[in-house]
Amino acid sequence: MPPEREPRDRTPAGATATTRPRTRLDQPKPPRRRLLPEWDPEAFGRLSERIARFLGTGRFIVWMTVVIILWVVWNVSVPRDLRFDNYPFIFLTLMLSLQASYAAPLILLAQNRQDDRDRVNLEQDRKQNERSIADTEYLTREIAALRVGLGEVATRDWIRSELQDLVKDVEEHRGDGHVVFPAERSHGRDVDDR
Repeated sequence: MPPEREPRDRTPAGATATTRPRTRLDQPKPPRRRLLPEWDPEAFGRLSERIARFLGTGRFIVWMTVVIILWVVWNVSVPRDLRFDNYPFIFLTLMLSLQASYAAPLILLAQNRQDDRDRVNLEQDRKQNERSIADTEYLTREIAALRVGLGEVATRDWIRSELQDLVKDVEEHRGDGHVVFPAERSHGRDVDDR
């Protein structure tokens, strides 16, 4: 009876016991935790487009003008204790700069999204035009083939003229006065057809 062997570790030679567990390639990785909050880029893009549309309206200009006038009138006419921004209106300048610094990127984002939509629409239009041109060329070739085919088709007038020529040839060769088509001779009852 052989002596029993102790189970051996199945670690490869040179590997230490603190190696990472092997990752399986047939399974997705678990999601990583992020420190920053995540947002939906599509929803953010739609919001930026709405803001950009509002910034481009007369309503925004009117409201901005009213706010600035009220700001200036308040800080000039009320007692000093209630003023929050004295004459050089530095806080007002800061607020307008802050509004402009947010408005410009939002407008650019909205324009980029519109450019992307225009690019997709242009590509779809180009593909549709290519399909239309291909269909038109196909139909043109088919009509040309039909015209060539119809040029070789025997028409009723052509067949009639050929048959008349044959009848004249047969009458000339026969010469005995026998009528080839008796139905043309008698307009009454066809006696010869019995």
